[in-house]
Amino acid sequence: MRLSRQAGVKALIPTASMADIAFLLIIFFMVTTVHELDRTSVNLPLAQIREEAEKGAAIVVLGKDETGGVTNLVYKFSDGAETSHVVSGPEDINLEASRATYSDPEKQFILKADGTVHYEKIDELLDAMRRGGVQRVLLLTGQKTEGSQ
Repeated sequence: MRLSRQAGVKALIPTASMADIAFLLIIFFMVTTVHELDRTSVNLPLAQIREEAEKGAAIVVLGKDETGGVTNLVYKFSDGAETSHVVSGPEDINLEASRATYSDPEKQFILKADGTVHYEKIDELLDAMRRGGVQRVLLLTGQKTEGSQ
């Protein structure tokens, strides 16, 4: 007598809720991710006293780029709402600063300068910003602790 083999029950994984879980994870990561306007790595000078900048302050970066043994200065600008972009020099910073201060004359600016840049270049940048109508500038520094010099 021949017995017929009964087909086994197939294992099913319910996938109807997978899309919901994926969208919840996407929303979670979007809400918890911190958005930085400028990720330029610079060697910041140290200071003992620090002041907090306003949210939405414009960011001006003066950094160094060492490629092929040649050191070049890099200028970047962000209006406080968008990611920073490279500009060619102090005159372009002047133009960007005048655009930012046209709509808000009291806009705060943060100057993020490498600690090894000669002060002459920082002074040129501050003059260009002043000509652009900037009245409030904060210099970004690292926190000086008791053990650091």
